[in-house]
Amino acid sequence: MFEYNGHKFYHVTKLKVRFHEVDMLGVCNNAVYVSFFEQSRLEYLKETGLIPEKGLFSDGFDFFMVRNEINYRRHSKYDDELEIYTRISYIGNSSYGFEHVIVNTTSGEVVVDGSGVVAQVDQKTGKTAPLSDEFTTKVGTFERRSFDRSKKA
Repeated sequence: MFEYNGHKFYHVTKLKVRFHEVDMLGVCNNAVYVSFFEQSRLEYLKETGLIPEKGLFSDGFDFFMVRNEINYRRHSKYDDELEIYTRISYIGNSSYGFEHVIVNTTSGEVVVDGSGVVAQVDQKTGKTAPLSDEFTTKVGTFERRSFDRSKKA
């Protein structure tokens, strides 16, 4: 468990900055962190048992990122080992929020933090669709807390 700004994060994804992720200034390119967030979100979904048995998108729903926000605190460089901490911050009717914190494992410093919103969309209608109670239960169990779906936190 990792705590940041008063919030507990129970999921972590570990990775190293690869050579092709470094720009001509010798630092990890700013756009790469969004990919790191995505990788950690998918690992989070696996760990919490939220990926359908037959695979992503096999249950008639798509999930779209409708918002991404990132705050750059420090640089990371080639071969730096990073830990990406991820949590679901709120669950609404058809959307939910993620929060991420990326920490350099050597220095212990926060490199970036950010958040995003994911919307569930019915594949047939193309419209947002309510999240299931099972989704809320699985996330609540993993996050060790309950969610009030009537408001964003």
